[in-house]
Amino acid sequence: MSEIFDFFFGQYKNYSTLNTTLEIIAVIFGFLSVWFSKQNKIWVFPTGMISTSIFVYLLLKWELLGDMMINGYYFIMSVYGWYIWTRKVDATHVTPISTTTKKEKNTSIIIFFATILFVYLVYNYFDKWTSWVAYVDTFTTAIFFVGMWLMAKRKVENWLFWIVGDLISIPLYFYKGFTFTSFQYLGFTFIAIFGYLAWKKSLHKNPLTS
Repeated sequence: MSEIFDFFFGQYKNYSTLNTTLEIIAVIFGFLSVWFSKQNKIWVFPTGMISTSIFVYLLLKWELLGDMMINGYYFIMSVYGWYIWTRKVDATHVTPISTTTKKEKNTSIIIFFATILFVYLVYNYFDKWTSWVAYVDTFTTAIFFVGMWLMAKRKVENWLFWIVGDLISIPLYFYKGFTFTSFQYLGFTFIAIFGYLAWKKSLHKNPLTS
């Protein structure tokens, strides 16, 4: 039993109690944020902002620049998403769930490749191309940037990007030594699958053509 525990959590022996506690708190609020997103509730943004602000602090200390940029971007897009989700499109209705338009699909492609270029330049500047992890980080950062932008726009396709990014992040964070965060992404994967199904169901009840 102790061998199993050490396999999953042995790396935390070298972490401070403060950092471990902060990671757990960030994970809890991260779960809450994704759950509220699945439920299509505005609380997705304040809970997400708490989680991402903690992760920005931790990831900066751990010198994980790609992950830090993801969470910094999440925080900014949460502010934007909070505005979009509460913005009224008429006298009584706020921005609804919808599918992406052709223009938004093109914008998603631009965001994806622009993110890859940006992360490449940052990693190159700080000389972080030290292992295969950096290349995977670049790819997942681009995926999550697009997913967060689509979620802020309340587009149902955002869940597809989260699912792909989460599946990659599960083993990636475990390899990096952040077991709690790895478990978080495992939970995110299941929530994202159900979130996609729930949003699709809501979209069918209230169809909005793309």
